[in-house]
Amino acid sequence: MKHSIRIYLASLMAVMAISLVSCNDDDNTMEPVGATHGELTLEYDNVVGNRDLALDTDTYTNAANEPFTVSTFNYYVSNIKFYKADGSSYVVPQDSSYFLIRESDPSSQEITFKNVPVGDYTAVEFMVGVDSLRSVSDVSKRIGVLDPAYSEVMYWAWNSGYIFMKLEGESDVIDTPNGKYNFHIGLFGGYETKTLNNLKTVKVDFGEHKASVTGELSPQIHLLTDVEKIFSGSTTVSLAATPVVMTSDYSKNIAANYTSMFSLDHIHAD
Repeated sequence: MKHSIRIYLASLMAVMAISLVSCNDDDNTMEPVGATHGELTLEYDNVVGNRDLALDTDTYTNAANEPFTVSTFNYYVSNIKFYKADGSSYVVPQDSSYFLIRESDPSSQEITFKNVPVGDYTAVEFMVGVDSLRSVSDVSKRIGVLDPAYSEVMYWAWNSGYIFMKLEGESDVIDTPNGKYNFHIGLFGGYETKTLNNLKTVKVDFGEHKASVTGELSPQIHLLTDVEKIFSGSTTVSLAATPVVMTSDYSKNIAANYTSMFSLDHIHAD
């Protein structure tokens, strides 16, 4: 009798377990949870014309037909916004929207954004530099790549301001013993004293392409940043004439030129 009861109880428990699994399967089938957010990556690939940028080794020719090398190329991108095909947009939360792209650090050239709303994105917009509000905010608000101690090479301690774009190298046409040039472009309009405002906003349209963020796809947007454009545009910049540009009025010409140095190369999804 006891043996029969044990068999009966074991069979009953097995039936209950199967029933529970079936209920769970039914629940999963009947109530699917669709993905509402995903990931999106921006990659900044630094080039010079149709050649890859190589620090300290390769020689290039600028718009003034002058040879030059590059030893340093850094720039800030911030206030990033992605535009959808339907006209709406996703703005990256500002506290998470400051990045320092450095040619010497490949890991800095690829930025992954999490929690991006699903959708088809057709353009990206960003600022080259650090906006005035963040530039004058309390140092506790300026962390990571904005920490003046961390970003010493991109910060004028004597001028209390960020260097938005830094390009350095050498050229045979420069009449100095070392033949070096230095372009350090900053200035956000000033705080207590008015200055030039070299903050620039750039929008890159994807044309016929789109970056589709889904629960399964995490697209990578590959942008090209062309150093040659710094020397060409509304102003042809000559290294022989202006080998050092920092806070002078001439800096606005270089800032205007580098707004055109960004373009879309391709988009692919994993």
